[in-house]
Amino acid sequence: MSSIRRSVTLPTNIARRIDEIAKRDRTSANRVIADLVESGLDAKEREKRYFFELADRLAESTDPAEQKRLKKDLARLTYGD
Repeated sequence: MSSIRRSVTLPTNIARRIDEIAKRDRTSANRVIADLVESGLDAKEREKRYFFELADRLAESTDPAEQKRLKKDLARLTYGD
């Protein structure tokens, strides 16, 4: 895997948490940041897939109660709680 150097500025509290994780796991802060970014990207992709699954289910549903629930779930995903 090739790498690209990036420079990021982190809030102090997040940098401390990263350092604590790195120390606990006996790894580098860089590795912790890379792992966290990868996990975040994976989570975003899962959220996107889930959103489209709900939208597909809503389009196919004929049950008014299920439609209402799916609309509520989609709104929560789109606008938050």
